[in-house]
Amino acid sequence: MKRWLARRWPTPHWPSIRGRGRTDAGPLLLTAAVIAAVALLAGAVPALLRAAADDAVQDEVRRSGHDSNVLAHADWERDDGPTGGRVRTARLAEDVDDFRARATDALGPDLDAALLPPIAVVNGPILSITEGDVPRTFQFTYLAGDAGGPDVTWVAGSAPGSAVPDEYLETPYDGPPWPVQVGLCEADAAALHLGPGDRIPVRDGRGRDRDVRISGIYRPADSGDPAWLLAPALLRPVPGADGVGVTRFAGLLSRESLPDARLAVDEGQLRRTVHFAPEADALTWDTTATLASQVVKLKAASASSGARDESLKWESQLDTTLRTARTRISAVSAQAAVLLTGVLTATVLVLLLAADLLVRRRTPALSAARQRGAALPDLGAELIAESTVVSVSAAAVGLALARTVAPGVSWSWVVPVILAGVVAGPAFGTLAAARASRDRRQPANPAARRWTRATGQLRRAAVEAAVLVAAVAALVTLRQRGLLPTASGGDTGELTSEQILPISAPALGVLVGALVLLRLLPLGARFALRQALRSRRPLAVFGAARAATTAGRALPLLVLVSTTALASFALILGATVTRGLADGAWSAVGADARLDVGADAGAATPALAERIAAAPGVEQVVVAQVTDSARVFTDSTLSTPRLVIVDAAAFGRLLATTPLPDAPALARLTAPGPGDVPALVRSSDGDVRQGTRLQLPRDGGPAIHLVAVGAAPSVGGAGDVVIVDAAALADAGLPAVPNTVWVTGPGAARAVSNSGVAADVVLRPDVLRAQRVAPLSAGLLRLAWTAAAVLLALGLLGLALAAAAGASERWQTLTRLRTLGLRPRDARWVAAGELLPPVVVAAVCGPLLGALLARLTLGPLDLRLLTGQAADPGAVLPWWLLGLVSVALLAAAVTVVPVESALRRRDRLSEVLRAGG
Repeated sequence: MKRWLARRWPTPHWPSIRGRGRTDAGPLLLTAAVIAAVALLAGAVPALLRAAADDAVQDEVRRSGHDSNVLAHADWERDDGPTGGRVRTARLAEDVDDFRARATDALGPDLDAALLPPIAVVNGPILSITEGDVPRTFQFTYLAGDAGGPDVTWVAGSAPGSAVPDEYLETPYDGPPWPVQVGLCEADAAALHLGPGDRIPVRDGRGRDRDVRISGIYRPADSGDPAWLLAPALLRPVPGADGVGVTRFAGLLSRESLPDARLAVDEGQLRRTVHFAPEADALTWDTTATLASQVVKLKAASASSGARDESLKWESQLDTTLRTARTRISAVSAQAAVLLTGVLTATVLVLLLAADLLVRRRTPALSAARQRGAALPDLGAELIAESTVVSVSAAAVGLALARTVAPGVSWSWVVPVILAGVVAGPAFGTLAAARASRDRRQPANPAARRWTRATGQLRRAAVEAAVLVAAVAALVTLRQRGLLPTASGGDTGELTSEQILPISAPALGVLVGALVLLRLLPLGARFALRQALRSRRPLAVFGAARAATTAGRALPLLVLVSTTALASFALILGATVTRGLADGAWSAVGADARLDVGADAGAATPALAERIAAAPGVEQVVVAQVTDSARVFTDSTLSTPRLVIVDAAAFGRLLATTPLPDAPALARLTAPGPGDVPALVRSSDGDVRQGTRLQLPRDGGPAIHLVAVGAAPSVGGAGDVVIVDAAALADAGLPAVPNTVWVTGPGAARAVSNSGVAADVVLRPDVLRAQRVAPLSAGLLRLAWTAAAVLLALGLLGLALAAAAGASERWQTLTRLRTLGLRPRDARWVAAGELLPPVVVAAVCGPLLGALLARLTLGPLDLRLLTGQAADPGAVLPWWLLGLVSVALLAAAVTVVPVESALRRRDRLSEVLRAGG
């Protein structure tokens, strides 16, 4: 008890703190610069990633186009009259307004805030225009938002009105065609050569004439109004909308003419839908989970598609789009965390090396203070106060700079750097002071000395074993579970405890490799010394002796190997992502260009392909019928793969002449043989294997039996794919209707762009350009290159610190050797012999270690989620960049020797020869 009462708090000596700070201002400023620079990077990257995540969500929604719209469908109340006819509902526009309001109320506040104001669209059937030499179609459409329809100016005639003055009227089912008034845009009117008062000669699909009259010609007040995007034919004729060579025209309905439009067509042919387009700028990472769950709830509560009443039927792919974006963002965040962990690991090692240099400079002063009676707690408190001020102030400067370049800062990644800066110097300094005043004598008993050495070796082995166990556990966890959080639906974007170990796998692997090299380097140095002793070259003996003396220093080799290996890993990651984006563009498009033709134009696709094949610069053209979510049964289990019906031989030639993976199993599709139709199958879960029997149902006939004869290549990045030869399937009774055209060659882009068909044109250069500038891929690539540069800079700094730490002892020895006749030039060669071994080991083994870790860990990093490939990309080794890292390290080492020689030229021989000097 008295012992506890006798204890006192440490009492720092502030003049000593200020004096040491002024004396060692250079090393302290260097430490502060390292902490500030890394704090800038570690503080800005998470905030920039969060901003990139918001941009990625918005970009994903924008690229999905109308697929992300939330649609509400509802049938009309039947218009049967009391006398067996159809009743004209004069308040049909009010019914549409009520339908739009009901759909809006069903959204909920969160979903309503993330969507643009609704637009109700009422479409009639596609009618054929009977006059003219070219095929043309016509459709009347009604648009209505909360503020009414889009504004137009009537340049001729007037807005469509009611066909009859009576509000209530019943017309027989077999009566004459009911008249309906529509408005035409100026482009449509000029193309049809019609004006106000004229009738549009149209006929429905059953060959019956319809009475459509033009009331006026309009000009849109704002052609960029979102409502026009839902019916582009209302602004201008749309060629190819209903087939190759077919041009669609459209007429605008008004509130007054809408009841007549319903009577002008058969019951059920007038369809109404409310479109809710997502407001991309309002979407953020934080809101995606809530919005996706609400869209799922809407679709779950949707009425059956067979219900013929006014109940709401919801349709949307917004939840799928948001979940895809969340998964990709989570993967990129974890990949960025891997790079940041490597930078922080290297920074901590460099700070330890800087602290070791600082303590070497301060050892005489600390020893003197200890001998004058300074207590170890007081010295430790002084050193902690100094290191805390330096580290915290430097980190604050770094975070302040990060705030200027990023929308926010993250302090959690800066904590390890601050702790290393605060603890390293005081820990090393206190140990140095304790050793200086320790009165423990070296035991004279050889057994006791061996026991002391064995204890030290056991402690070192325990530390190395702990690092090895942690690295193995991290690597196994990474390869078995990956980086993504297990509860992906509820992830918050922050790192979880289960992710920390796999994220640290590359850094821990580098430490294990560095520790192995640390064990081997002294053995190699001693072997070189033995060989040099047998030679007649004294310089080799001196250099090998100095190298063997310093080979056991742990921190320099750990810093050099870790920085070069982690820099190489970052370079390999960046090169792999760059190559993966290029391969992902090939996988997404399937060729240099792709044309996705609508279902109505499928019959004319072969003729279109022949026309494209004749275009200059086109090398190959392959047509196929690609059906997403096709119904295929396997052992009474329904699956929905992407069904590709294609000429197997032509498709094989396409794969063989492009960077796409070859599929030699395509030759099995054309092999003659009775029985089931051969098919190639790709299954994301691996359940469908070779020999599996499948059934492809068809309308009006028995199902077609398929048999899996091999693995299918990925088509468009789909995980589940079934490929069938078109001729084999036609022989089985199901002819293909092509809807996809793949084109290769330098003239592919121009050929598909000038096809004259209103189809979706997908160009590989455009896809690649969009992928490279996408927020996530661009952000990760910038981080990879930045991390590699920072790690290389830390490695060069570590080399300088390691050289400075041993410079005094090294040049004392060399100067004494000069008194024995060693020339200055020879002294520099001896100094190089001491410095180069760890540098050469790091320059050679560091990139190789980084390449090995990239081979082991890049697969589980889920880079395919970023590159858009079906499988994880293989590691790409940019040997010229890895060689540049090694050359930079060797060049720096070669530069250190003449710089040290120039700085030590003024050392006096008397000072060097003085005992203890």
